[in-house]
Amino acid sequence: MSHNEIEHDASHGSVKTYLIGFLLSVILTAIPFYVVISGDFSKVTTLWSIVILAIVQIWVHLKYFLHLNFITESGRLNSFSFLFSAMIIIMVVGLSVWIIYASNAMMMY
Repeated sequence: MSHNEIEHDASHGSVKTYLIGFLLSVILTAIPFYVVISGDFSKVTTLWSIVILAIVQIWVHLKYFLHLNFITESGRLNSFSFLFSAMIIIMVVGLSVWIIYASNAMMMY
């Protein structure tokens, strides 16, 4: 077995890491559902808990399912290419919404 094959196998998760990621995802989904369904919290607290837990869940998915890390050289490259792609997508969507909103505002005058 060559070094590349060992590194390739190590970059993919084991059953244990997939189960950890799955359980964390279920927990991070159940908590916001409980917060919303119970109605015991204010709107601001509910909104912030949903946003924070969504960000944590994105991190869990990136770490446990997409195996993005900054430890190995290939992991660093994969992480940077993912972040660059996400930035481009956010810019395209954000700027499109801005243009549509501005066009709508100009048509109302």
